[in-house]
Amino acid sequence: MGNLLGCIQVDQSTVAIKEKFGKYEEVLDPGCHFMPWCLGNRVAGFLSLRVQQLDVRCETKTKDNVFVNVVASIQYRALGDKASDAFYRLSNTRSQIQAYVFDVIRATVPKLNLDDVFEQKNDIAKAVEEELEKAMSAYGYQIEQTLIVDIEPDEHVKRAMNEINAAARMRVAANEKAEAEKILQVKKAEGEAEAKYLSGLGIARQRQAIVDGLRDSVLGFSSNVPGTSAKDVMDMVLVTQYFDTMKEIGASSKSSAVFIPHGPGAVRDVAAQIRDGLLQGSINQ
Repeated sequence: MGNLLGCIQVDQSTVAIKEKFGKYEEVLDPGCHFMPWCLGNRVAGFLSLRVQQLDVRCETKTKDNVFVNVVASIQYRALGDKASDAFYRLSNTRSQIQAYVFDVIRATVPKLNLDDVFEQKNDIAKAVEEELEKAMSAYGYQIEQTLIVDIEPDEHVKRAMNEINAAARMRVAANEKAEAEKILQVKKAEGEAEAKYLSGLGIARQRQAIVDGLRDSVLGFSSNVPGTSAKDVMDMVLVTQYFDTMKEIGASSKSSAVFIPHGPGAVRDVAAQIRDGLLQGSINQ
């Protein structure tokens, strides 16, 4: 109905290109416009001023001969004051942008190793954006933003990278485990050495206490019983120790059979052997 009356409607964020007898005349802003078709006026087309997005997937090779797919996301829009250039000077805007993206990525990525491509993706995006801005501004388009949204190496390369990473982590874990075991062994050895030192110290103190006790007993007995010598006291102490030992052997249920000579003469021999051993030790010292 609007066309029959010579009126057209232009939506918001959109402009219309008006021609008269096939020649560009003006840009129509959003709203209602009178368009007398009988006078040769017509709308050649509409141009959206909204921000549009184009995702470009580009396959290229890195400096270390790894093929990767780089996905770039280009956000662009047509400029209202250059709507005629945007409408007439480009027949396929998306193909034009894609060609420039291919050119920049394939000129930049082959200079970098694969790891550097991941680290410098912002630099790659900036290079693409600068080249597009310089080229597309002449056609009435503005590049809002350029993003490198994905970098996809070959599946075999990704698997190899994961294996390298896993091996490195396992090596670190093995080193940490070995260090922990080393610390445990050192601490265990230090503990055993300290325990043996304390045990030896206790045994030495025990023996010293026994010697002191025997000396006090001998001196006390000799002073209280006239006519006895230190030798007589030691013989009596040894006999007492001998009978205590025989009592403990007989009382133990788990002890094996022990055959030793028994009798007054045997006790005398045992005392003589112990006394001779002590005297020999004193001489050697």
